Amino acid sequence: MQDYLVFSDEVKDAIEADIPIVALESTIISHGMPYPENITTAREVEQIITQNGVMPATIAILNGTICVGLTEAQMEFLAAAKEIVKASRRDLPVILTKKLHASTTVAATMVCAQLAGIKVFVTGGIGGVHRNAEKTFDISADLQELAKTNVAVVSAGAKAILDLKLTLEYLETLGVPVLGYQTDEFPAFYTRTSGLKVNYRVDTPEEIAEIIRAKWELGLQGGVVIANPVPQEYELEPREMHHAIETALQEAAMLEIEGKAVTPFLLEKVKELTGGASLKANIALIKNNAWLGAKIAAALNNLRRSHV
Repeated sequence: MQDYLVFSDEVKDAIEADIPIVALESTIISHGMPYPENITTAREVEQIITQNGVMPATIAILNGTICVGLTEAQMEFLAAAKEIVKASRRDLPVILTKKLHASTTVAATMVCAQLAGIKVFVTGGIGGVHRNAEKTFDISADLQELAKTNVAVVSAGAKAILDLKLTLEYLETLGVPVLGYQTDEFPAFYTRTSGLKVNYRVDTPEEIAEIIRAKWELGLQGGVVIANPVPQEYELEPREMHHAIETALQEAAMLEIEGKAVTPFLLEKVKELTGGASLKANIALIKNNAWLGAKIAAALNNLRRSHV
């Protein structure tokens, strides 16, 4: 791995000191939010994790090297540069060989986190089954990654622009547990409710850590989805969100936007249609997820120590 992976000094120190680590994706910096909200949010998310006694490790690819933990200058570069590729699992060998710069999606971040020995990953929302997937076969690689990579993922559910019912069905087929943190209902990213049930409700980070540990000790490969609803004060009105998403989807279809370009387009359009409220919700939910991810990582670390 020395040819492909480099750790920041802070992450190296955390590994040596047995401090728990939480992985963070970099797509939210380069493709998920506008500048300067992207870099401000990235810094604040790392700070929340640090304040809870856990080391944040934002993951990106720079000059063909997987960087686990970024410097201030590297984060600024990702936030402002235009030549950043969006990397999923399939792209990793090409990007590394061609020495490109790339931010990592949920799937790619999970791969890199596992290579780095990190067990908990915080994101905004996972990818999933896109609407009309029965015609387009457009299903995010995130779901397959969750089926085979041993990293627990904290998110505010799946992105609301997706078909949430089919996403949950697909995760069930792949054997991926979906846990609702202090909720019985699967959150819909910008809203706390979707009308769909999670597999199991969990009420403490310690309970989540026990479930994660049991899954992997049983040899059951793959991740766990921890669905953490957006804070109530930032939740958008469900009917308003439905209208904004439908409008954005229609425009994307009219413009024939496809593939990796779909999600960034839809997120930007929804932000425009909600007068920026969706961006505020996005920022609030990623911070909320960072807090929970830090608590889970700490609980997992305590469990491991107690069983040594």
